[in-house]
Amino acid sequence: MRVWLLHGGVLAGLLALNWLLPAWPQGMLARVMVLATYAAGYNLLFGYAGLLSLGHALFFAAGMYGYGLSATLWGWTLAPAFGAGVAAGAMLGLVAGALALRTRGVGFMIVTLMFAQAGWLAILWWGDVTRGDEGFTVPDTARRLAGMALSDPGLRYLAAWALFAAGTGAVLALTQTATGRVLIAIRENEERARLLGYDVERHKLAAVVMSATLSAAAGAGYAALFGSVGASFATVQYSILPLLWVLLGGAGTVLGPFIGTLFLYLLIDWASDLTPAYMAVAGVVLVVLTLFAPQGIAGTIRDRWVRWLP
Repeated sequence: MRVWLLHGGVLAGLLALNWLLPAWPQGMLARVMVLATYAAGYNLLFGYAGLLSLGHALFFAAGMYGYGLSATLWGWTLAPAFGAGVAAGAMLGLVAGALALRTRGVGFMIVTLMFAQAGWLAILWWGDVTRGDEGFTVPDTARRLAGMALSDPGLRYLAAWALFAAGTGAVLALTQTATGRVLIAIRENEERARLLGYDVERHKLAAVVMSATLSAAAGAGYAALFGSVGASFATVQYSILPLLWVLLGGAGTVLGPFIGTLFLYLLIDWASDLTPAYMAVAGVVLVVLTLFAPQGIAGTIRDRWVRWLP
């Protein structure tokens, strides 16, 4: 009960901020919540199943392009276009997972990276449809919820909050189930989990598909809320960023992805006001944090003070 109360309180606080924050922080936090949903999808695979992927941009971009192209080419409205984006990510997760899980360790990392690069190159190759690096803007007709435009700051924040709340609730619920505990067992000792009779390969494939689905939902949500689709979201950078967010916030914690995403976003924003070499400043801070809090912010809090934090 206290686990649900804690996370419910955090979500309630974020909801209340919609009516308390000025325009710029409100828009920033809406963006952070969408990206934190992407990080939560990555955390399902890395933090709970122990599988390090370097190709999650494939699933984020699949959700984004599935949404954007169905809205642009076929005139689909918000709900079916969003569903198309999520379905595209889930199907890619199933195919990529079935092939990548034939390898282990570094091999899994390399194969997932190759899949992501193939997806990025495909976007560039079919530039007549995807508009390549230039990208395209989602039609306004696909950015309306109950007749209201998602470009409205208040509605956009509420939609971002709903997406983040659904993703957080799904991950939290998973950690309380037998499947979630089996994933943690696989992360800790895969051979022992196999000896206990669990179907390790099936659970790992399920983790890839669930992770890809949530990441694709974040990609579709980003396109819907901010109206832009581009190949830059399929590059290696967007495979590395969720890894950084999860490591900073705390791998294997439910709130860690949000904490890490918010921390890095604010750190880069603050450092960019100080110097053009803002990434150097951010890098130094990240190294220090990694040295003194290797479990991440939420992970350190769990290890030292709140042992029951999921």
